[in-house]
Amino acid sequence: MAASGKSAARRPGRRGLVGAYVLVLALIAGAAGLAFGDFKGKTPEIIDKATAAEPSPTPDVVQSLPLPVRPPPSGFRSLPPAELAEMIETTSDGARLPRISSTGWMPWIVNSRRFDTAGPPARIGLLVINLGVDEGAMRRAIEDLPAEVSLAFLPGTPDLPRWLGRAREFGHESYLMLPIDDSGTAERGIRPIEGAAEAAENLRRLRVVLSRGEGYVGLVISSPAAIAQADDVMRPLVKELSERGLAVVEVNQAPGAAAVQRLTEELGTGYARSADVLDYKLAGDGVAGNLDRLTAWVAETAPGRAPRHAFGVIQPGDEAIGAVLGWHRRREDRSTVSLVPLIGHFECRDACMSRMRAQPAQLRP
Repeated sequence: MAASGKSAARRPGRRGLVGAYVLVLALIAGAAGLAFGDFKGKTPEIIDKATAAEPSPTPDVVQSLPLPVRPPPSGFRSLPPAELAEMIETTSDGARLPRISSTGWMPWIVNSRRFDTAGPPARIGLLVINLGVDEGAMRRAIEDLPAEVSLAFLPGTPDLPRWLGRAREFGHESYLMLPIDDSGTAERGIRPIEGAAEAAENLRRLRVVLSRGEGYVGLVISSPAAIAQADDVMRPLVKELSERGLAVVEVNQAPGAAAVQRLTEELGTGYARSADVLDYKLAGDGVAGNLDRLTAWVAETAPGRAPRHAFGVIQPGDEAIGAVLGWHRRREDRSTVSLVPLIGHFECRDACMSRMRAQPAQLRP
């Protein structure tokens, strides 16, 4: 873990999983040409001035036409409104839940941010978790951090749909946090997943979380509770996420394969995992030092070894956000490591790839 301060010599063993993140193809990364070339319309002819052959008592006045303002690249796919509408299920009680379209489009692909796959193959990412407690910190994370930084919101965040929309406007890939054994979320009306609850009740609570907003890639599980690794508790939940075309991100510092990871592989769900909590309080070097260390590890190369991929996790504190901004400004040599959104660190194995092929367009940039 980057935050542990342990020597880099131990990192390769612990990073075996990250090295296996053979990316949800270059597809999900997306090609910059398609992601950023959405401008439509004919550019008007610009006339700086008109010169008459002979002076005229009533010369025509010809004004230059202004160039149309091209919107900044969004980084997201553009699907027809009808297709997007079909990816929402409205339940009998009025809740709006994400779902896979009849043609096979999955929300975790549609809502992921594209990036240029022509960049350095070694990739680093950043995920800000637990956004929504402090509005000022949430606003700063959305508006100040680079668009490649991914954001995960607490489902009880007031006016969450607006904040998700705002994050998308600034180019951020968004996720929701899954509350597990966390009584603190109950005060905002969100009941957490509990080991003592019946499977049907936990499933109901999951759907409440999913209905809180739209346009997110999937859910983030960041809980030290034992139930987060209990197959009987997590299987129905991961199955629901898989059937709705959502992805799972896990912040898990335990060594070896996790139960949630095994479930996602079995059920064909996109999955990403990190053990690098960059603002871990026991770390000696702080966020900046941990981020530098993680970047250096990703940048290491060796003959015959695949490029490394890793993403770090931070809380939305001023110190952590400031450290990320400082790190991003001083990245003088960007020729060895790419900063990419979280989708660039996903794992999509056999069952997942089979589901992707149901909609061939998902396999193209």
